[in-house]
Amino acid sequence: MARPGGGAHGRRHRPPERLPLHLPMAIVLLISGLGLAWMMAEHWRQGTGLIGASLLVAGVSRALLPDDRAGLLAVRSQGMDVLCYLGLGVLVVVLASTVPRSPFILG
Repeated sequence: MARPGGGAHGRRHRPPERLPLHLPMAIVLLISGLGLAWMMAEHWRQGTGLIGASLLVAGVSRALLPDDRAGLLAVRSQGMDVLCYLGLGVLVVVLASTVPRSPFILG
């Protein structure tokens, strides 16, 4: 007996259900890691901007994905997570824009 709305095999998934559970967090960590690597290469402004962008990606992902598909991005309630991720992301991007263009030299 075929299921209503089913395909050839009776299975039809929405796109978020096909994503691996921790893929959003892996993308956020990848962007953050690239930002850290960029900072280590003495590109402070761009690296900090990438870290801020990763927080913005986390906020948008948390807002769009349901609680059961958000994986490790779901820490508190959805509204609080989105507020914290987006707020911190905007703050870091704004602070990154104030970092002077001169290289950071110790010594």
